Amino acid sequence: MTEGNSHYQVLRVAVTATEKEIKVAYRRAARLAHPDHGGDPAAFRRVTSAYETLIDPQRRKAYDRSYAAGTANKPDAEPHFDAPPAGSRASATVHKTAGTRNTAGDPPVYVPPYGPGEGVPLIPMAQASQQVHGMPRKRGIFGAEARIQREMRTVQLLTRQVLPAIPAARLINGLQSPADNSHIDHAVLSGYRLALVGSMLLPKGAYAWDGRTLNHGGRSIAPPQLALVVRAMQEIFPELNVTGWTVVLSPGGNLHEPVIDNHRRSSGDLETVRIVNGAGVVRGIKEFLASGPAPNTVNVPVLARLLRGMH
Repeated sequence: MTEGNSHYQVLRVAVTATEKEIKVAYRRAARLAHPDHGGDPAAFRRVTSAYETLIDPQRRKAYDRSYAAGTANKPDAEPHFDAPPAGSRASATVHKTAGTRNTAGDPPVYVPPYGPGEGVPLIPMAQASQQVHGMPRKRGIFGAEARIQREMRTVQLLTRQVLPAIPAARLINGLQSPADNSHIDHAVLSGYRLALVGSMLLPKGAYAWDGRTLNHGGRSIAPPQLALVVRAMQEIFPELNVTGWTVVLSPGGNLHEPVIDNHRRSSGDLETVRIVNGAGVVRGIKEFLASGPAPNTVNVPVLARLLRGMH
């Protein structure tokens, strides 16, 4: 895959490819090129750029005209989708590769950018610039008040201790799960990483997590079933690295309580969902998001899909 390849060549599809064929090709190419899976960041950007152009009918038509005229992917052609607006200082941060300074604390860069000549945006700039979207939803009859209070504590925790450190991070609350009829309490998006967060409220004490249940004083407690949702979201967003977190809160509000000891059955277990206390979820999610590629990026297409509830 070279810089001069057309979007069709990057995804390895014909110029007559259908929307479904483009989506299938993108999923395959994104998995191979994703930096979190050992791929090349530059190649991943080209794959994502090709997909965002070809999946949008209007942008594809414009690209096809330039492609037929022989000007596609040349300096005077349509700008690369993740290039910052003209005059922006963001170009020095968005395209940084491994070994350069971490950009998690930098001002947000929007991909694709907002500005003249960029076409109709997927969501308004005012909406994309908000760090917190939605609130816990009232659903069901039993235990709704306790659940909403628990989720509000998690919203406050993430808003106060995670979002200020990563200005591009976006917290979306109250999503409907694409895997079943359940809900995703919270999702935090930054760059090309997505953290799904659920919560529990348990008395303080020491709990042992064995990969399936929390054990305390001879009592076993199964946490929310988040792993299935993580896998479903990973399928929906192959360009992202998706993980799950269940934060265990204590009634007293101490972020270091309860204590969660990890006693997984096998060191080879895949840890798609982490079980942590309040302090652990703050530390873990900040590290997870900040260590991803281009953490100062607001991925507008993904954010737009999350805000629509993926339905």
